[in-house]
Amino acid sequence: MDDSRNHWLYLALLILSGEAIFILPFVITRIFRPTVMAAFEVNNVELGICFSIYGIVAMLSYLLGGPIADKYPPKKLIAVALWLTALAGFVYAQFPDLWGLQLLYGWWGFTTIFLFWAPMIKATRVWGGANSQGKAFSFLDGGRGLTGALFGLLGVLIFTLVLPETAGNESEEAKRVAFGRVIYVSSGLILLIGFLVWKFMELPDQKETQEVERISWHQVKEVLQLRSVWLLMLIICCGYVGYKITDVISLYAEEVMQMDMVQSAQVGTFLQFLRPATGIALGLIVDRFKITLILVLGFIVCMVGGLLFGLGIITPTTSILFFISVFIVGVGVYACRALYFSILRIGRIPLAFTGTAVGLISLIGYTPDIFAGPAYGYLLDTYPGAVGHQLVFWMLFVFSALGTFFSILYHRKYNR
Repeated sequence: MDDSRNHWLYLALLILSGEAIFILPFVITRIFRPTVMAAFEVNNVELGICFSIYGIVAMLSYLLGGPIADKYPPKKLIAVALWLTALAGFVYAQFPDLWGLQLLYGWWGFTTIFLFWAPMIKATRVWGGANSQGKAFSFLDGGRGLTGALFGLLGVLIFTLVLPETAGNESEEAKRVAFGRVIYVSSGLILLIGFLVWKFMELPDQKETQEVERISWHQVKEVLQLRSVWLLMLIICCGYVGYKITDVISLYAEEVMQMDMVQSAQVGTFLQFLRPATGIALGLIVDRFKITLILVLGFIVCMVGGLLFGLGIITPTTSILFFISVFIVGVGVYACRALYFSILRIGRIPLAFTGTAVGLISLIGYTPDIFAGPAYGYLLDTYPGAVGHQLVFWMLFVFSALGTFFSILYHRKYNR
């Protein structure tokens, strides 16, 4: 296989693994949130606490796992992370109680971050080289979005096909059986992707990885002295709150738009397909412009989407406006998500310390894994129905406004 094919095969496997590892803890819940809550007999706050436990473990994993990416090549780290994540899926399919569910999310906080996250980001930066950072990260996130959407589509298909085979479509047990099949199939596919990564994923250019023998505390201190690192922490935190809030859109479809479980899952799948469309479109054009300006625009689009939902003008009689607003929120959130790591190079963060920088940035940037779930869970349970959902989207508006501000600061500092 020639270098060009190796180059693109490497990115393809990176994309597949980059989303497959999050299918069980996040994507399935985003698409089947009402079904998950019914099957595990949890409310929004309890499910939010599971996400918080994931986030707490992830915070430690970001910090400790970052330097590993600067010492070892990603292939083995990523494959093992996929296998460990998938094995927990077979436990998930047994529908443990709340305590067991919390333990699972803690386990996933370790497997999806410690061996995986920083290696994925550093490998993408290497693939992008000096002139294609926007393309690299946009293709990564767009491709991950397509993977997630296809998993979601497959999940909805399995759920729909299995449900009529069980005794009574309205039975909670029937829905649980159908959802269990979705989990089993997803876990098996994640195991398979781990094997493909182990067997075929090779770095496109070994000499450009700039691995270091070990990371000293002096080097960690040097990374922390970079202003771009601190600004990226805040930018990612604001953008990730928006991404977390997309988890409730399928629930909005059911509780406010009065759709059934299959229809709400289809809305979640529609949202998933917006991610690859946004990422791929950005990947084709973004490097022709200043990436930081496109990032600012992404946050502004998020503000518009949050405002549309927050004003309470979207009701069961305005289904077209609902889908337009879902489109606006999706494009804004996924644009921010695709671009915020692409500005690492603009911020003059050394390639050799990318893993360490990503670990430190993620330590603050992904704190929404801890607080966002309980926050919107509290709002939804305390203010049932449309009012709670409106408050959640005002939360999106506020964090998007802050993200706009921090992105403007980054642009002014590093794009002179």
